[in-house]
Parts: sequence; structure tokens; C-alpha cells
Amino acid sequence: MIVLMKKHATKKQTDRVINKIKEIGFKPHIDHGISTVIGIRGDTSRFDPDTFYMDGVEEVKRVSKPYKEVSKEFHPKKTVVKVGDIEIGGAYPVVIAGPCAVEDEKQILKTAAGVKKAGAHLFRGGAFKPRSSPYSFQGLGEEGLKILVEARAKTNLPIVSEIMNQTQIDLFEKYNIDIFQIGARNMQNFDLLKAIGQVRRPILLKRGPSSSVEEFLLSAEYLLSSGTRNVILCERGIKTFETAYRNVLDLNSVALIKELSHLPILVDPSHGTGIRSLVAPLSYAAIAAGADGVMVEVHYKPQSAKCDANQQLNLTQFKALMKSIIK
Repeated sequence: MIVLMKKHATKKQTDRVINKIKEIGFKPHIDHGISTVIGIRGDTSRFDPDTFYMDGVEEVKRVSKPYKEVSKEFHPKKTVVKVGDIEIGGAYPVVIAGPCAVEDEKQILKTAAGVKKAGAHLFRGGAFKPRSSPYSFQGLGEEGLKILVEARAKTNLPIVSEIMNQTQIDLFEKYNIDIFQIGARNMQNFDLLKAIGQVRRPILLKRGPSSSVEEFLLSAEYLLSSGTRNVILCERGIKTFETAYRNVLDLNSVALIKELSHLPILVDPSHGTGIRSLVAPLSYAAIAAGADGVMVEVHYKPQSAKCDANQQLNLTQFKALMKSIIK
């Protein structure tokens, strides 16, 4: 439910509404703009909207979407997630680049230096890797996080890495990982979402390959309802009958989510296509569709990558991509 205050409502009138909301057991979310908007968290179905009509109130309405805090109805102002001096959802597209997995120190330091030189804003790398086969490379674990931290120290690029479960939260905090990534396979791991939503770190949430847009936004709702405001969505393609490429990169979702939600959204064309030559054109299309940036896989020597070799750009290809994205 949303309470819209009149443009010239006094602080006393606004406080009376807030106190009433708390009195009946709900938590208000206050958004100060031209007019103050007070969102009411929780199941308000048993309350008549007239309950909240008081002096200074312009309108009371129910949020029509099943996701409340994620919706523009609840939070009309665009969310910008800050990571140091970088603004995701701000005035310019942000580029996150780096290899699929942390393999060794040389690979990470060379790749990080290369993407930094080309103009990347953040560096990505998987220390823990969820793989379909138990025999595939699973990442270096904590040693991988240490290498990422070394790369950050040398390049000053904030780092993004995937967290697999809530038992790893303390470990990620220990190494001060700048953005906690929730991978596609964990999009509906609700225990993880509830736990990580309390961490107050920027969280990058990837869409599951078989999930609808509504399910995607409801997963983001778990994060926001747990307390965090720093959520970045990431479209990475969905599974269909098509076999010519890895996934169908659903750019429809980008334009639609921009209409439905205040959260910033990035696009991952590497996982969305699985084909190196398609990464650049789909990056351009993503920006044109309204994405707040892209997340691409880059490896200084992709032919030797231990996972997803076919979708990773080399440094020369990434430099060309950056010249077209960053004007």
C-alpha cells in the first residue's frame, strides 16, 4: 500500500501518518520527492485504505504488483547503486569485465590490467563456480578471493564475485568483496536471498534461465524486503527450444523492467549467447534497449580458459567493444 502526501503537507502531518502505520504493526518506507510517498511493507489486504486518510494525505492506493518494494509504484525515484565513485543506474553505462573463473594469479592480474586500461569500471571473476558436471573446474575458493583482492589493489577496480550460499557471507565480508553476485542457479534460493539481503552490500542478482520476469522481480523483492536497497538486476538469457546459441538473450525484459521497477539492470551477453562473436553486437543492443551497462567475460588468453572459453573476449576484442560503448 502507498500513502501519497499532499505537496505542501507538513512534517507533523507526515509524522502522524507514519506513527499510525507503526501503531498497527507495519514498517513504513519513506521516499521524499516533490511529494512524500510512504510505502507500507507487509500484508495490508485486511486494512481499508481509508484507515490512512488523514490531514495532509492526497491519496492511498494498493500496489497492483505482487512485488511491492521493487516496483515503481512503491518507489517512483530511480535507484542508483554506488560502488565507490561508480554509479550503477546513473548517467552513463557501466561495464563489468573479467574472466568466468579465477584460475591463477597470472591470469587474473594480466586480465585485470588489460580491462582497466581499456576502460572497464569493475572487475569480475568467479572464485566459486557452480558447474553442471561435478567433474568440471569448480574454482579456487578462498584462494581465488585472495587473488581478486590483489587485482583490486593493483588496478583500483572494485570486484564482483559469485556467492554460492549463506555460509560464505562471512568469507566475502572478510575480503571486502565490493559486489556480491547471486548467480542464475541461485535466483530462487530464498534462504540465501533473505540472508544476503541483510548484509548491506551491493548485490547483483542474475535472472534464472527458466524464470519469468515476475519471478525475477519477486526474487529481488526478497532482497529488498530483507533490508537492502542496493540491488542490481542482471539479464543473462533464458532457455528455449533454440540450440544455435547458449541462451536466448531476452532484451524485451530490459525494456519492460525499466517500466516496472526502479532498480538498475545490466545485461550479460556472454552467458546470453555463449558465442564470442555475438557479445559485442548484443552489448550494443542491450544499451540501446535501456540497460544501465553490461557484464562481459574477458580473458587475456581465452583459448586456455578452464570454463566458458568460447564466450570470452580477448583483450583486443574488449578494447574495441569499450571504444564503441564509452563515448
